Amino acid sequence: MASPKKRRIAAQFGDGHIRLVDGDVPDLKAGTIMVEVKASLVSPGTELGGWRRLKEKTENPIPDTEPRPFGYSNSGIVYEVGDGVTRFTKGDRVACIGGGYALHTDWAVVPHNLCVRLPDEVSFENASYAMLSATSLNALRRADLGFGECYGIAGLGILGQLAGQLHKLAGNYVIGWDTIPFRTKIAKNWGIHDTVTVGPEDPVKKSLSFTGSYGLDGGLIAFGGDASSAVRNLSRSLKKRPDGHPVGPIVVVGGANFSYADHEAGGLSNVDIRRAGRTGLGYHDEDWEYGQAYPPVVMRWTTTTNLELCMRLIVEKKLDVDALTTHTIPFAEIDEGICEAIQDPDSMLGVVFVHAD
Repeated sequence: MASPKKRRIAAQFGDGHIRLVDGDVPDLKAGTIMVEVKASLVSPGTELGGWRRLKEKTENPIPDTEPRPFGYSNSGIVYEVGDGVTRFTKGDRVACIGGGYALHTDWAVVPHNLCVRLPDEVSFENASYAMLSATSLNALRRADLGFGECYGIAGLGILGQLAGQLHKLAGNYVIGWDTIPFRTKIAKNWGIHDTVTVGPEDPVKKSLSFTGSYGLDGGLIAFGGDASSAVRNLSRSLKKRPDGHPVGPIVVVGGANFSYADHEAGGLSNVDIRRAGRTGLGYHDEDWEYGQAYPPVVMRWTTTTNLELCMRLIVEKKLDVDALTTHTIPFAEIDEGICEAIQDPDSMLGVVFVHAD
């Protein structure tokens, strides 16, 4: 069978709808693999601007907007490999990541170091969580906490939930914050230590109580947009030096933004702000993505090895992605499925597109 030349790609339109459009299958270059996609995960915050904002677009369309293909985490079966690829052969089950590569589509061509082979026990649906699982793992590594420490997570979207599970697995005590009660309920279902529904509950007061008044050892901003209030509240919840200054790392992932200057007076001057918007070393290094891996003895934890560990944790049921999936939508019925689901946007979390066999 000849290699496919055309594919269907999910694209967001200015009226808030997600429809399938036709496109060309990218050329199979050296260092890439062609994958017949079986499932892909939607990250609503970074890909769609949030389910509520997507719903607003359906009610207030933005005219003359070009359809925008999206997606960066999928899974499927290797159909063909490019020159220089030795890690995969036709028929391998794989998870793939990468903006512009691992789209919501039926055929994808992805640099081989952004892909990992799937254990038999990992379904395509669960493997589609690869990108956000590895991003959460990299955020945990950036926090560089010890064992038995207390950690606050502001934002219980997919990434925040995964980061919470990983910190718990690493032996830390986790309190998760969110404004949406549905998300705090999901976190309680998988076993987070405590939650804060911001608004009805005071995150600072409850977090300090959670730590026995000691203060959090670190925190994570796990959402995009204006994070000024969350950063301020996390800094107030951190442990304090004898001079009253809060200390500890606050890791920021995604598109969260705030002004450092605005917070100096509020006690951020001694807080260690760390950005961690990647899946690990190697991501966005094209020479690495398409070429040779870094020597493991020099660089143990890369994007590839983070992805491999995440798949292992799913097999061992130490990372529970099933708990996060709220909707499974057939790829061929994307528009109808999303339109129905966003009628109640606050009850959506992990949305997986699946392909018929």
